[in-house]
Amino acid sequence: MEKYYGLKNSEVKERLTRDGYNEIPSEKSKSIFSLILSLFKEPMILLLSAAGLLYLLLGEPKDAVVLLFSIIVVIAITLFQQHKTEGALQALRDLSSPRALVVREGQQIRIPGREVVIDDIINLFEGDRIPADAVVLFSQNLQIDESLLTGESLPVNKIEWDGVSKQPQPGGDNAAFVYSGTLITQGSGTARVTSIGIKTEMGKIGKTLSTISEKDPPLKKELAKIVSLFLVVGSILCLSLIFIQIFKGEVWINAFLSGLTLSMAMLPEEFPVVLLIFFTLGAWRLSKKNVLTRNNQAIETLGAATVLCVDKTGTLTLNLMRFSSIVTENEDIDLSNPDKEIKDIGKEIFEYTKLASKRHAYDPLEKEINEKFDQYISKGFDIYKDWHLKKQYNLSKEIFAISRVWQSPTNEKYIIASKGAPEAIMKLCKMDELTQNRIMKKVEEMSNNGQRVLAVAKAEFEGSDFPLSQSDFDHKYLGLIGFVDPIRPDVSNSVKECYKAGIRVIMITGDYPGTAQFIAAQAGIKNTLHFITGTELEKLSKEELQEKINNINIFARVVPEQKLAIIEALKSNNEIVAMTGDGVNDAPALKTAHIGIAMGERGTDVARESSDLVLLGDDFTSIVSAVKLGRRIYDNLQKAVSYIFSIHIPIAGIALLPTLFDLPTLLYPVHIAFLELVIDPACSTVYESEHSEAEIMKRSPRNIKKRLFEGSQVLIASLQGFTLLATAISVFLLSIFIGDDSNTARTLAFLTMVLTNLALILVNLSRKSALLKFETHKNKAFYFISLSAVLFLAMVLSTPFLRDIFHFSQIGFIDFTIVLITTLICYFLLELLKIFRI
Repeated sequence: MEKYYGLKNSEVKERLTRDGYNEIPSEKSKSIFSLILSLFKEPMILLLSAAGLLYLLLGEPKDAVVLLFSIIVVIAITLFQQHKTEGALQALRDLSSPRALVVREGQQIRIPGREVVIDDIINLFEGDRIPADAVVLFSQNLQIDESLLTGESLPVNKIEWDGVSKQPQPGGDNAAFVYSGTLITQGSGTARVTSIGIKTEMGKIGKTLSTISEKDPPLKKELAKIVSLFLVVGSILCLSLIFIQIFKGEVWINAFLSGLTLSMAMLPEEFPVVLLIFFTLGAWRLSKKNVLTRNNQAIETLGAATVLCVDKTGTLTLNLMRFSSIVTENEDIDLSNPDKEIKDIGKEIFEYTKLASKRHAYDPLEKEINEKFDQYISKGFDIYKDWHLKKQYNLSKEIFAISRVWQSPTNEKYIIASKGAPEAIMKLCKMDELTQNRIMKKVEEMSNNGQRVLAVAKAEFEGSDFPLSQSDFDHKYLGLIGFVDPIRPDVSNSVKECYKAGIRVIMITGDYPGTAQFIAAQAGIKNTLHFITGTELEKLSKEELQEKINNINIFARVVPEQKLAIIEALKSNNEIVAMTGDGVNDAPALKTAHIGIAMGERGTDVARESSDLVLLGDDFTSIVSAVKLGRRIYDNLQKAVSYIFSIHIPIAGIALLPTLFDLPTLLYPVHIAFLELVIDPACSTVYESEHSEAEIMKRSPRNIKKRLFEGSQVLIASLQGFTLLATAISVFLLSIFIGDDSNTARTLAFLTMVLTNLALILVNLSRKSALLKFETHKNKAFYFISLSAVLFLAMVLSTPFLRDIFHFSQIGFIDFTIVLITTLICYFLLELLKIFRI
């Protein structure tokens, strides 16, 4: 090994001044004040502020305080989103800045990773994390886990640089370049730093993350449009009422108060509150299923997902290589049965595989070999404790195999155990072409079954002078050994559920096509015969990819930048994309997808910080639960919005019509405040707690372009609202017609209004009409609110003080019977309207 002098301290200072520290620079964060100021340009914030001001002018401070609280909550959510983006970059900075062992002025010193500069000489040892991108100057069996960048769990071999090779993409054996943030699993080496900070492969991912913009979810935009509609219509009606009153000779203050009353009736302050409550409680419900919600509104979007993109390693599989098979010339030994007895040649292969591995291995593959050997052969006894390792031949560019020379206490000859790539072992055994072809055919079969294949050989040696190369031993071929990354046991059923729900599943992996096809078939992914590789993907234009992606469910040998291209192509095809992932390489795609889903146990901080949902137990089936809950939330939100729209029609109509037709005033602010006590919990708690419709997971994903509230929903909601208006006005006019005073007419109309309001809530709890199939509702919140409203009404009607505040009169049994019969007629009309829902 060559002795390196490294950089001088003066050269280090010069490079620090020129290139900066070895870290990913953060963008200048917005101040909290400027962020809050920008939020007050949002229509919803403006509407809430205006509503609060109106309530203060009307002497309703409690309602103003509630709206102020809503504003604070919305601002808090936005601040959290800002913090989330910064958190992803910070996690990336922490990961990419480990401690580093460098050589400077001939001395080996350990420094913080952020102080590494270009041209630093770094020493690499097993278990260390690499602090910067570098070129390998010396390698001794150097193997590195690059799964954070490639997504693949198998370590790759590193060789010494030939002085001319250019830096390739991460992944792939026999490359002479190492990358920041990756882990040394075996061997040692020396390297010269070529890139630091944002110019490393890790830094490029961080730069990609920082430039991806987050857009408002579709639902927020839809509700903003509905709120704007209410605002415009309410403003027009309010101003019209004020001008009409003044035109009729009314004092302008009274006219203004009438307009404010109508404004209270029309202000849809429930919308942002409903959105907040639905998603907050939805996140709480998901947390009970071990799903952490980082972006509440992604729950709703997940319910509309049409495509689920999944990574193979660690998502569909366990990210654990299992010693699965031993293949000899005459026998295939399946190691999935722990009680199976290994005999003869199979036992010999097992023993030599063990001898070719380290006793106290750090490499996951060798750890698995040791565990399986203990399980099948040694049964807990160290049968090689008296054997002595005399020499080890490491992997090299010429021979991708390891040979270990042992001295046995019972054998005068040295025992050589070798394992490595099948091609390398066959070269060591000096096989003829026919035998090689036969073995490679078997290797291909094993690879197509999702196995990583190694070959094993043995040799003996007499004498004390070991040859310079392991190829000088007289090797004898023993057989093949296979390793698999097992599929998660619950994945297959979850994929089936996705297909039932109309969600297409696509696998995106850095692994080879044969392995990807095998795992995809095991998982139950459709159309596994066709695939696109990263090399093929590179040659496709955006338009070609958009066309081909409609029929391809497997993408193999792809790199992070290509994952982004796949996600963007799907989005260009108007797909709603959910993506799962666990590595740093997944972070940009997680952030770009409509819904990013990170694995919590095995996932990296960067993946978690960039995601919308985190599966805390890495339970793939939780995705299905999230989809179901997302659909339930959207369904119930649609019902709540329909209800809010409907109920504002009779409130506005009753506030407006008496003034237009010179009838006694029907509603005062106190009445509207009482109605809000029913409306607010109804549109939030009652509808949020309603269970899913029975067929919800048999529907196709809804079209994301379809508005939350349009077409038939607007028509039905309008008809429902006018039905309530006609019912209340009819009772009001009937009472006046038969000679009742204005207080009695108001009492009967308002009582009708409250009871028909409860009927409307009940009707909209289900999409199915009770006239076709009657179902008993188990919604406890509905019964609680209904009972509370009726009891409060009874208290108002029976208490003179409260009757005076509400401008009511006492009513008799006949009056109440008329109201009850009218309410029942209204209920049946509302149920009848549901039958004609398109």
